[in-house]
Amino acid sequence: MKTTRRKTLQMGAIGLAALALATAGAFAASLEDMLVAGPLGDKVLGEAEAPVTIVEYASLTCPHCATFHKETFPKLKSDYIDTGKVRFIFRDFPLDGRAFGAAMLARCAPEENYFDMLDLLFDNQRKWAGAEAAKAEAAMLDVVKQAGFTQESFQACLQRQELVDGVHWVRERARDRFGVSSTPTIFINGEMSGAFRFEDLAKEIDAAL
Repeated sequence: MKTTRRKTLQMGAIGLAALALATAGAFAASLEDMLVAGPLGDKVLGEAEAPVTIVEYASLTCPHCATFHKETFPKLKSDYIDTGKVRFIFRDFPLDGRAFGAAMLARCAPEENYFDMLDLLFDNQRKWAGAEAAKAEAAMLDVVKQAGFTQESFQACLQRQELVDGVHWVRERARDRFGVSSTPTIFINGEMSGAFRFEDLAKEIDAAL
């Protein structure tokens, strides 16, 4: 069934209702298969020729994802991404309607500001993701105004059907093809990793170099 803007908003793009999560088993997948980008393209940091590729599936309402991006990611970026050892791909796996809406808003930011937008959303996660239902839209708008959104651009972004379809496509493929069922889920050269602390992640990266 085609996902529509109306359906997304009913699920609570900036409201309460959660997307249904189906538990999937682990699926074997080649790195080549995993690197197939969705309809909206991938968001990537690092050199295309880097020997290690990390793909992270994350939900912008996930506290563990926020912790990863605040505590682990800066060191990962400085030690491995910026040095040409790792190519990093961020993909949305929204666990609820608010995360779905936030993913759409991040996609509406200028291309060069995408990862700054992720930082803004993760840093202010409690403010917008934890707001009571009646104040959810105002809380989200208040946060993204810091990235230059207006009331008009905010609403226009959440009405873009291609963003609804694109985010949905990535999420469903991750679940059905790669066995993603929680966040953050990290793959290193196509292999699912259980490492979230920098020290543990570094060991796995070094072993793959």
